[in-house]
Amino acid sequence: MATNLINAVGYIRVSTKAQAGEDRCGKEAQKQAIEQYAAENGYTIVKWYEDEISGVKDNRPAFDQILYGDNVTNPPYEAVIAYKSDRIARDTKLYFYFLYVLEKKNIKLISTKEDFGDDNGLSYVYRSLMLFVAEQERKNIQMRTAGGRKVKALNGGFAGGNAPYGYKISNKQLVVVPEEAEVVRMLFSVLDRGGTLQEAAETVNEAGYRARNGRWFDYNRVRSIRENRKLYEGFYKYGDMEDWVPGQQEAIIEKADVDYTELRKARKHHNAD
Repeated sequence: MATNLINAVGYIRVSTKAQAGEDRCGKEAQKQAIEQYAAENGYTIVKWYEDEISGVKDNRPAFDQILYGDNVTNPPYEAVIAYKSDRIARDTKLYFYFLYVLEKKNIKLISTKEDFGDDNGLSYVYRSLMLFVAEQERKNIQMRTAGGRKVKALNGGFAGGNAPYGYKISNKQLVVVPEEAEVVRMLFSVLDRGGTLQEAAETVNEAGYRARNGRWFDYNRVRSIRENRKLYEGFYKYGDMEDWVPGQQEAIIEKADVDYTELRKARKHHNAD
């Protein structure tokens, strides 16, 4: 039976709620790997620290306690053990900053998946290489995700974000919500006659309709819907796209070229007469 075990701290980080579950990078999987490494290498995990935050963030409640708090010092703790280096950080500069802070406290930073060897020049090169690969992987995933969304948007498909009033998200597509669509039609009916944003809001409020949060429709909510007219006409635009494209969602109102400023001028002139 092993004696004189070295005291260590176990650190777990997950970046999403999904990872908090029992998957290959989940909390339990990381904890088991750390416990196994400790048992095989003469360490005992005395304390555990967990963060649920992105690996590119430099402000983490639990890891900040390890780095800057008074509860993790040597003695009695000689190492911080994590599942992989990218659990510490996915940004190379951030990782080496954390490594530096811990070394100032005379505490080792250990990964169960990468053997960096002795703390010499080569180990730093290897650490840097592993972190660079992890950082590039993260960037590539972001690029692929953004590229996929852009391609989907260019084909009129819903590419992400909150569903505009009048629609809901179903199977990653915008689907009409009948009750909300009725409100949208009523608002544009008032606006297309030259009515003001406030008049449109009062019309739907008096009809008994409310916004999604249960509050009254007001000037700003109606303006937001008006500015999305092309979407309600069956077109779609995402992010930095220059032009609207035919959307895959069902249109709520008919396409029309409307100049609301001219409509209001004409209405004022008519009332003056």
